Amino acid sequence: MLTAFTARPLVELKSRDKSKIEALLTYGNRLLVGLSTGVLRVYRINEQAGNSDGTSPNEVDAEASSQPTVELLREVEKFSRRAVEQLAMIKEANILISLSDGYVSMHDLQDENYGLREQLLKTKGASTFAVTSNIIKDPSSGIPSIVSRLAVAVKRKLLLWSWHDTELSSSAVEVTLSAPARTLTWATGTNLVCGLNSGYVVVNVENREVLNILSSGGVGASGGQDEGRFGNFGAAGMGYVGMGNWVPKPLATTLTDGELLLAKDVNTLFVDQDFKPLDRRQIQWITAPDAIAFSYPYLLALQGPSRGVLEVRNPKTLSLLQSIVMPNAGRMHVPQPNVSLAHAGKGFLVASSRCLWRMTAESYDSQIGQLLEKGLLDEAISLMDMLEDPLLENKQERLREIKMQKAENLFQRRRYRAALDLFTEVSAPPERVIRLYPRVVAGDLASGDEPTVGKPAMESAVAQHEADGEAIAKSEEPVQEEKENIKEQEETESKAALEKTPSKASKGEQTVESQNSSRATTTTSLGVPSEDVLQGKDLKAALSELYSFLADTRRRLQILVEPDGSLRPAAQTGNIDKDAEKRTMLQNLVPNHRSLEEVDIEQSLRDILKLVDTTLFRAYMVERPSLAGSLFRIANFCDPDVVQEKLLETGRYEDLVDFLHGKRLHRQALELLRRFGQSTESEEAPTALRGPRRTVAYLQTLPPDFIDLILEFARWPLETDPGLGMEVFTADTENAENLPREKVLRFLQDIHSMLAVTYLEHIIHELNDLTPDFHQRLVNLYLEGLMHHDASEQEGVDGQLDVQEWREKLLSFLKSSNQYSTGRTFNLLPKDGAFFLSCWHDSPTLIPADPNFYEARAIVLSKMGNHKQALEIYVFKLEDHAKAEEYCNHIHLTQESETKQGASIQEKFSNEEASKSIYHTLLSLYLTPPAPYQPDWSAALNILSKHGSRLPASSILNLIPSSLPLQSLQSYFRGRLRAGTSTMNEGRILRGLCSSEHERLRAALIIGDELHENLATRNRSVVISEERVCRVCHKRLGRSVISVFPDNSVVHYGCANRVAQQA
Repeated sequence: MLTAFTARPLVELKSRDKSKIEALLTYGNRLLVGLSTGVLRVYRINEQAGNSDGTSPNEVDAEASSQPTVELLREVEKFSRRAVEQLAMIKEANILISLSDGYVSMHDLQDENYGLREQLLKTKGASTFAVTSNIIKDPSSGIPSIVSRLAVAVKRKLLLWSWHDTELSSSAVEVTLSAPARTLTWATGTNLVCGLNSGYVVVNVENREVLNILSSGGVGASGGQDEGRFGNFGAAGMGYVGMGNWVPKPLATTLTDGELLLAKDVNTLFVDQDFKPLDRRQIQWITAPDAIAFSYPYLLALQGPSRGVLEVRNPKTLSLLQSIVMPNAGRMHVPQPNVSLAHAGKGFLVASSRCLWRMTAESYDSQIGQLLEKGLLDEAISLMDMLEDPLLENKQERLREIKMQKAENLFQRRRYRAALDLFTEVSAPPERVIRLYPRVVAGDLASGDEPTVGKPAMESAVAQHEADGEAIAKSEEPVQEEKENIKEQEETESKAALEKTPSKASKGEQTVESQNSSRATTTTSLGVPSEDVLQGKDLKAALSELYSFLADTRRRLQILVEPDGSLRPAAQTGNIDKDAEKRTMLQNLVPNHRSLEEVDIEQSLRDILKLVDTTLFRAYMVERPSLAGSLFRIANFCDPDVVQEKLLETGRYEDLVDFLHGKRLHRQALELLRRFGQSTESEEAPTALRGPRRTVAYLQTLPPDFIDLILEFARWPLETDPGLGMEVFTADTENAENLPREKVLRFLQDIHSMLAVTYLEHIIHELNDLTPDFHQRLVNLYLEGLMHHDASEQEGVDGQLDVQEWREKLLSFLKSSNQYSTGRTFNLLPKDGAFFLSCWHDSPTLIPADPNFYEARAIVLSKMGNHKQALEIYVFKLEDHAKAEEYCNHIHLTQESETKQGASIQEKFSNEEASKSIYHTLLSLYLTPPAPYQPDWSAALNILSKHGSRLPASSILNLIPSSLPLQSLQSYFRGRLRAGTSTMNEGRILRGLCSSEHERLRAALIIGDELHENLATRNRSVVISEERVCRVCHKRLGRSVISVFPDNSVVHYGCANRVAQQA
């Protein structure tokens, strides 16, 4: 399947050599081999220089085969009396550690013969040991130092030594375990995993706490899936038939991200950095491995000498990637560190009792290429995720491309949701995704033949099923899916699967396919549908997932593009280079892998948006036509030709109108609305579009820039329904308020003057328009309507003209408005409106005319300041004394409000006596009217009784004839006296109040009061003693000029300014 490692023999014992290889250790270019005879052989490894000199890899391999790769330097004959079981070193302390004859010994690493420094007598009966070195900061000083630790398992005891830099710390620490430790593995610099026959424990070497990971009861005290993985294989559990009570060693190895793999017999369990079990499936081993290890980035398992097979697995997917036959191999040595980038390419050692191999890794680029050639996309993605960026060329780009290939593969296998989610994850170019759909969705992007499902993925699907099985679960896929695929994984990862037996893969695939009962089409033994064309339920399922992808693409593009298609500031050339995230996003969206420097960014983004929105519209029309309208109500870049053709074909005219409005194709939309709006019931047209209402609503949305278009298409609604049509210009909208009013007014007046009146009333009364020309034109239209109120002329708009209502509107407007021209208005009013001479009588007679314009003339004269002429109209022509009196009241209040507020009472009284008020004018008209009118004593006396206080006696008494009885003037004099007395009393009260206020302030200045205690300046005093100093300069005041502040603080007169500045 994959060639990740190549086995190269380094050392092979000669046939006459009766010793066996027992222990291995490498450091630098040295290789130490411990033999069963107690001899230590020291080799030097000759590293190949590669092809740096220009030679090809084949030439290097040829040279390597002709010369040895290792060189025996020496043999240490008396290194140990018995077999060397284990070797390790602490480089910082220059110590070589060995296990032999049940003792752990320390040797000098710098000595050529590795002389014995010390044999640890406490380790008598030791079965295994483990060393580790880590950089740890001192908790008190924070200074980092290298801390090395040695752990030795001696029966049920665990002995611990530690070195800080090169110095050995205090004596050994002893920890008692519940059972003998058979294996030791350092999980971290302070946590040691001990494999017991009954399970696993973790020892914290700092506080000596022992945590039970796995026991005969499972994980902790809980039951469940993990309870049976290790519970039946303890020392008291089932033995192996024919092998006594032999139990496989509990194995453990560290992985990336702080994870650990625990293996006992054929059962495995993954735990996290807190030593809690992870919900991951087991590795399906046929027999228990003799050793497991992790060599970045692979998980290694060495089967026993009986099989002699080295298995290389992906630690995330647990897939078997390579099986290397190594006869009788039983030992494995992986140099540290084995879980990081520092280990990449260093390889590891595998040994049998007679031979030692070095495993050299192929380049990671070539490994990825091999997986892609075999169609193992999941494995390639998983491997690239684990590898660091420097180890691969263009890692991110290649990983993205592989994920897109996987998404296409999933799409062809009808896993639409997974496919589109993966496309979204990698920000795939929309063009690439849309090509997967048929012409009804993809349009011109679709190929000549309709896209098929299943056939393009046949070969890759077969390879994937035969090699790894459909159920190989990715680490980031949901756990539930991983559990469902365990059974299928067990069937496909056996030895038969390695030999590519298709029957099991077919069986596993049929199991998965049989669960998908909702699928309409039949499937073959490989799960490939017999119905290839994407249609029916498959098309709908694929489209439902396409919506989210296109919506996510639109969201990302809107960050860079304005609704009108222009680039936002963040996407412009000068700014896009500063934002790596946006530049990467933009680069991913550009098709054909072209660089941003080769394309017009703005045009390219518009093309992508056009493709996305048009495809989204097509997809909606296939499955959910009702959602197409929601797309048109927002800023979109749909192709107008495609949209119009499709909507007209399906008869979705309302959506078409919304689309044309969004694309600013207003003339086409309004012509369509007019065609349907003017249609009769016999013609086929949408009910919602009949009549002018939809056209009016559309015109209301247009801004003032389209005034010509608005006026052109507003004519037919005004002619059909004037009340509804006027809403275009009188609606409470910003567009209607900002229309050019002069142009609108001319347009409405050409249709009918009544429409112009309605519009003028709206802009004057509702919008408070103070343009004099508009006010004057409204007056003119009112007058024109009143003078030509023949019903036949007004019929056809609002029916017969209501003359009384118009007269009231005219009078009200003449009173309220101050913007029209009083001179022009007065000239427009009929001059003979008061009376005219009737020619239909025998003798000329004055006959009252139509009084429509009497009051209007009076109001205009009032605006012009001709109050006497206005009152003459009220008194003599209208003969309405109440209105005359009301007019006088209004004028009096207006004049009174304009009087200065600061004038004294005496001034007001004297002005009132001196000037003649409006009431005096009215009274003079009653008492001395012009010819041919007669005096009206009753009206005059009524005015005197009501408003006598406002009429000065000096001017009134001259108007009253001497023949008038004095008794009739009683009410007048009573009112005048009351007014004079009231004014006098008001003056007295005001004088008293002012005097009281004066006295209060005078007393406050002298003695102060509760509210103004600081005002008592005339009665205040301060004492200046010899010791009193200035609070500013802190010098004695003495006899200097001083300044006293309201708080009685005293400073020098020259320091007073400094106090003010500080405040």
